[in-house]
Amino acid sequence: MAADDMKKASPPDSLSNSEPIDEDALKLAEMGYTQDMKRNFTVWSVLGVGFSLTNSWFGISLAMVTGINSGGPALLVYGIILICLISICVGISLSELASALPNAGGQYFWANELAPKKYANFASYLTGWFAWAGSIFTSASVALGMGAAVVGCWQLTHPDFVIEPYHVVVAYQLINFLSFFLNCYGRILPVLATCTLYISLVSFAVILITVPARAPTHESAKFVFATFINSTGWPQNGIAFIVGLINCNWAFACLDCATHLAEEVPRPEKMIPIAIMGTVAIGFVTAWFFSISMMFSLSDLQGITNTATFVPILQLFYQAIGNYAGAIALESLIIATGIGCLAASHTWQSRLCWSFARDRGIPGHQFLRKVHPTLGVPVIAHGVSCFIVACVGLLYLGSYAAFNSMVAACIVLLYVSYSIPVIALLVRGRNSIRHGPFWLGPFGLFANCVLLAWTLFTIIMYSFPYYYPATANNMNYVPAVYAVVIFIIAVDWLARGKKQYRGQTDRKEAIKETVRKASVVSYRSGSRMAGPGV
Repeated sequence: MAADDMKKASPPDSLSNSEPIDEDALKLAEMGYTQDMKRNFTVWSVLGVGFSLTNSWFGISLAMVTGINSGGPALLVYGIILICLISICVGISLSELASALPNAGGQYFWANELAPKKYANFASYLTGWFAWAGSIFTSASVALGMGAAVVGCWQLTHPDFVIEPYHVVVAYQLINFLSFFLNCYGRILPVLATCTLYISLVSFAVILITVPARAPTHESAKFVFATFINSTGWPQNGIAFIVGLINCNWAFACLDCATHLAEEVPRPEKMIPIAIMGTVAIGFVTAWFFSISMMFSLSDLQGITNTATFVPILQLFYQAIGNYAGAIALESLIIATGIGCLAASHTWQSRLCWSFARDRGIPGHQFLRKVHPTLGVPVIAHGVSCFIVACVGLLYLGSYAAFNSMVAACIVLLYVSYSIPVIALLVRGRNSIRHGPFWLGPFGLFANCVLLAWTLFTIIMYSFPYYYPATANNMNYVPAVYAVVIFIIAVDWLARGKKQYRGQTDRKEAIKETVRKASVVSYRSGSRMAGPGV
């Protein structure tokens, strides 16, 4: 229904006393959805969630050993620049779509709207599962890194203590449980996101200043900017560099997080792109300067890579500060930042699960799509997601390589979920949809092509073993992850999803009813309703 027709429509008397609906709710109604979540977030708190999750300098600190072994200082310095440039293109691609079609479903909703009708349902269904699976492995990798950090602090002060996998897994489960509770009350989430943003930036500043200032010796500029180290066993330095890029890439992953808060922030068509691009900008500045600072502060590279704590950054802190208390104090800042990161990841994965369940994309969608009326969050979707994360953490009991495999899985699955709607957009034609406030024309097309090329690159290259020759403890198990995820998708699609999934046809029927009701209230309140986004 056109906006002018809506203004002329005569509303039924039964709704003559309805409360006014704001324009954001009207646009959401136009897409076939009701406003189930409260818009508690501001652009600053959405940026807080986005950066808290991506948290680039934190990601570099957590997986530093992979970068050091697969290229050394040169990989961290130049790899971050390369990944940042790619992430700008990824961010532009997501921001354009989020601005044109702001919806909590994010990439799976875009795929459904943009793909040819014949393939729209399956493309959307596939995208939703890849996105949700990627968010699960992201939470698992962050929780595992935090568990290792906590146990590493204990080992540092108890040199005779030998870390076993189950020690890390117990800490993992406790941290996952804590983050679950932090996400159970909707009103505190914007405050938590903003606090985490401040904690991250303050922690970054404290570490950036303290470590170089207290380090007894400093490496040369040649070591930091021109030293390549290959300790992977791969005879080709190029392969070693690519394997190490996983560390830098993880630090810029999960850029779609803000898109899934589109129904919890006013004017999402403007606010979401600001949050996405702001996350990339802050991420590059913090990650790049953090890496350079830490590399200048190294004094014993061998001691860091072979530390008994299994936490290289903690060992680096100890080398620089010279005492246990100082090292643990700095590591505590990273742990505090990490808990905020995991809380943001839980927010993200629960919103993905909830929004996907609204369209019957997941078994048990009848329960997963419910929002608790008092807590203001999709509690069941949140609980199920966290339970799956708890189960994934048990993989570490079988292999130390679980962490790197989780990292690779979250990166590749998310990139694939970004690529499907972008492919649909290019096939349909970039000018065939109504553009949002954020639209970059030819440069947006270039960004789309970079995203697709990089996705193909990661699918192939991030499946390589991290060390050569590969063993059970250093093997990259991400191909097995792909196989399991695709198997689950295939079984559910054939058994249930093909018949139950709510795609374009069902949504258009819902649109007729929701737009009718919305136009009635719009007539009474004097609001204007925007035309269709597609």
